[in-house]
Amino acid sequence: MGQDNDNKGFFDRLKAGLAKTRKLLLTDVDDIILGSKEIDRALFEELEEALIVADVGPAFTGELIESLKEKVRRKELGSPEILRKVLRETMREILLKNEAPLKIPPDQIYTIMVVGVNGTGKTTTIGKLAHQLKGEGHEVMLVAADTFRAAAVEQLEAWAKRAEVPLIRQAPNADPAAVVYDALRSAKAGRPGVVIIDTAGRLHTKVNLMEELKKMRRIMGRELPGAPHEVLLVLDATTGQNAVVQARMFRDEIGVTGLILTKLDGTAKGGVVVRIARELNIPLRYIGVGEQVDDLRPFRAGEFVEALFAQNGR
Repeated sequence: MGQDNDNKGFFDRLKAGLAKTRKLLLTDVDDIILGSKEIDRALFEELEEALIVADVGPAFTGELIESLKEKVRRKELGSPEILRKVLRETMREILLKNEAPLKIPPDQIYTIMVVGVNGTGKTTTIGKLAHQLKGEGHEVMLVAADTFRAAAVEQLEAWAKRAEVPLIRQAPNADPAAVVYDALRSAKAGRPGVVIIDTAGRLHTKVNLMEELKKMRRIMGRELPGAPHEVLLVLDATTGQNAVVQARMFRDEIGVTGLILTKLDGTAKGGVVVRIARELNIPLRYIGVGEQVDDLRPFRAGEFVEALFAQNGR
């Protein structure tokens, strides 16, 4: 029963968190649908504009409009009201392809390298993830490899205490790869579990940052074959289009195996989830909708779409 209440509590927070996105996306869509007596070219053009403004991206918008036109040709769209249903179903289909919760095998060292630019909530997200995994019974170790930002190390230390997990750190400005090397040595000497590594989000240039991350990956792979097992990219939903640019850059430069989208509750740009899923095809692992420790949850396409399309009181 507790679990059901917990899930309902999160769904309600997700619904509330997506309120701005819902207002931007669906108010326009509903106005267009209600104001139309028939499905014609003008309706499609208005719908296309509304979707692009809502940050779901041109690829998804184009696909949706084509699918609607095809349904009109096959006489499957009798009235504009059905458009909302088709929009919902198309969105759900695309997101389902990218729904991929993290699966951590038991009884082995499992390394997670967490990357992303500063300001996305990366360190906080790592803390919440550590708390969650510890609660699920995993041994967890945190690694402070963002050695250039003292605040990041202090923040991670506070989270390690809160989650009651060990933290591997070195002196400020230490070589991040050396910190990671120490951490893996320590993990191999202790009990198997999850090693979560916080990395820098900003060095002097993009090239510096990517080279630093690549070096870290190489050291990990040498020390533990198969590491890193997961490279999670943390993106801030409030940045909309910028999140897409960052995801593409990190994917192309160092490889990304999964995404965490934070701050969905503070934005009207939640449609970017759809855009990232459709254009980049990187698994969506988690979403964050608030400050609470349990506001980071595995991404579920059905739940997300249901919350987005939920009408007040329903």
